[in-house]
Amino acid sequence: MFYESTRGNYQPLPSAGAIKLGIAPDGGLFVPTEKVTFSMADISAMAGLGYQDRAAKILQSFLTDFTGEELARCINGAYNEISFDHPDVAPLVDLDEGLSVLELWHGPTCAFKDMALQILPHFLVQSMGKTGEDAGILILVATSGDTGKAALEGFKDVPRTAIVVFYPEEGVSEVQRLQMVTQEGKNVGVVAVRGNFDDTQSGVKEIFGDPGMAETALKYGYKFSSANSINWGRLVPQIVYYFSAYADLLKRGRLKVGEPVNFVVPTGNFGNILAGFYARQMGLPVNRLICAANDNNVLTDFIRTGIYDRNRAFKRTISPSMDILISSNLERLLFELTGHDAPRVRQWMADLKEHGRYEVDSTTRDMIQELFWSDFASDEETLVSIKQNYNQYKYVVDTHTAVGLHVYRKYRESTGDKFLTIVLSTASPFKFNASVTRALLGEDNTNDKDEFALLQMLADFSDLPVPPGLRALDRRPVRHKVVVDRDNMREAVIDFLRAGDCN
Repeated sequence: MFYESTRGNYQPLPSAGAIKLGIAPDGGLFVPTEKVTFSMADISAMAGLGYQDRAAKILQSFLTDFTGEELARCINGAYNEISFDHPDVAPLVDLDEGLSVLELWHGPTCAFKDMALQILPHFLVQSMGKTGEDAGILILVATSGDTGKAALEGFKDVPRTAIVVFYPEEGVSEVQRLQMVTQEGKNVGVVAVRGNFDDTQSGVKEIFGDPGMAETALKYGYKFSSANSINWGRLVPQIVYYFSAYADLLKRGRLKVGEPVNFVVPTGNFGNILAGFYARQMGLPVNRLICAANDNNVLTDFIRTGIYDRNRAFKRTISPSMDILISSNLERLLFELTGHDAPRVRQWMADLKEHGRYEVDSTTRDMIQELFWSDFASDEETLVSIKQNYNQYKYVVDTHTAVGLHVYRKYRESTGDKFLTIVLSTASPFKFNASVTRALLGEDNTNDKDEFALLQMLADFSDLPVPPGLRALDRRPVRHKVVVDRDNMREAVIDFLRAGDCN
C-alpha cells in the first residue's frame, strides 16, 4: 500500500514514509492509493475477537510495510491494562434498543485522542527504523484541548523524538490547560498562543511549510512531523473502533450481519468522522454518518450547502474541542469523493487560504449529502442534553457527547430513520466537569466552586470515581509557562531546540 498527497505534487510513499513525514511537503495530506475492502464474513468474524485482534485485522490492511510482529508490538504497547482502564478498551454502552454510546475515553488522558495517540509513537519509532532515518523527529501539534495532552502523554521520553504542543491561551478548559502545563518529560514543550485554535493550527502548518525552519531544525538534529490527525498514522487507528462497535453489536445479538447502523460523531477537525467514512468505504454497513457540531457550525453549513465558509465569528463554547473553523481533514474527503482529483482539491484549498471560503461542484455536494447529515447544538441545548440524558438513562456525559446526543434526536425527528445508532462519546464527563455539574446540579450549587471542587461534587453525585489522570491536577507543579503571539510561534520552536534539553 502506498500513500499519495491530496495536492498531487509529491511522490507516493509506503506507510512508514507517510507516517514519518506527517504532512506532505506540498502541503497536502497523505491518503491510501488503493481501497481496502472487508467482506461481511470478515466483519462477522471480528465479533469473536478482542480489541487488539480487531485492530490487527484493520491495521495490517493499511500498513502493509509493517510485519505482523511489528504491528503486534505497536498494538500491545498501546492498548493494554496500564494505559486503558477498561478491558474492552473502547466499551459500547447500550442506552436503549435503538441507541448505544461508544466510550472512547478510557485512556490515560480521558479523551478519545488516546485511541490514536497511544499507538502513534510506536508507529513513528518503527517508521524511523524502516526508513533509515538518522535525525530525531520533532512533533509539532496544534490543539483545541484534548490532542495536546494525549500527544504529550504518548510521546514523553520516547527515544529520538521531541514534541512541542501549541494551544490557544483562552480556548481550553482549566482542566485541559493544567493537564498540559504540568506535563512531565525531558522531551516535551508546551506553548500558549494568543489567539484561537485556527490561529494556532495555521501557525503550525506554516512552520511545516517553511524550508528555513526545516533547515534550522536539522541543524539541531531534528526533522518535523505531526501528531495531529493530518498524520495518517493518527487517523488509521480511529477506523478500528467503528468496526469494533459493530462487532460488539453482533456479539450481543443486537444486529444481524449486514444490517446498517448510523454513527453520530461530535467533530470539529473532521478526523474522527472521516475515520467512519473510511470504515464505510471498506464495507462496514453504515447508513449515515451524522456530523454533530456546536455553535461553530461551519461543517453543518458545508454539508447542507456545499459551501465552506470560515468567514464568520469564532465562538468559544462549553464544548471547546470542537471550537474550530478550519476542518483540515475535510481535504481528504474531497480528494476521495472526486476520484483523487488533486488539481480540483488544490484549487479549493487555495480558495480557502485566499478568500476563506470555497464551493464544491453539485456532484460532490450530492455525494456528501448522501453520506452525511449534520446539525448543531448551542451551549444551552448542550446543557439541556446533559440533564435530559441523565434523567432518561442515568448516564452522565460530557459536553461534546451531549452535543452528539442532541443532534441524534434532531436527526430522528427530521428523518424518521430508525436504524440503530451509535453515538461516539469523545471525553469523560469529569474532563468538562464545570459544565456537567452546572447542568446536573444547577448554577446555584456550582457558581462559587472551582473545577477541582466540582470534580468531587460530580463524583459524589454520579457515584463514579474521578479518573486518575485528573486527580490533584491543581497541586502539580506548572512546568510550561511560555505564551507567544501567533506570529512568534517559529521563535518558540527555535527556543525549544536551542535549549538543548529535548534530546
